[in-house]
Amino acid sequence: DFATPRAILTGHDYEITCATICAELGLVISGSKEGPCLIHSMNGDLLRTLEGPVALEGPENCLRPKLIQASREGHCVIYYENGLFCVFSVNGRLQATMETDDKIK
Repeated sequence: DFATPRAILTGHDYEITCATICAELGLVISGSKEGPCLIHSMNGDLLRTLEGPVALEGPENCLRPKLIQASREGHCVIYYENGLFCVFSVNGRLQATMETDDKIK
């Protein structure tokens, strides 16, 4: 027997660098090499785009997501390559940001 995908998630233009699944909410959140992060349903429907802070966007300051974690309460924490943490609601709203000089793995 061959395994077949349950859904195919589309929307990124570049390779995926991080992803998480929130089974409680039925969501898949993924980030690509050149951003942004996308929220899909488990069925493959694109629901939201998570854009980083506007002040940091641009070719020289592109937000490259490295780590993503989602909570069952509906919050998503994204750590970007430049040391920026962002907290989003599952509705795509940026709730908080914090910068760090520490190396996060």
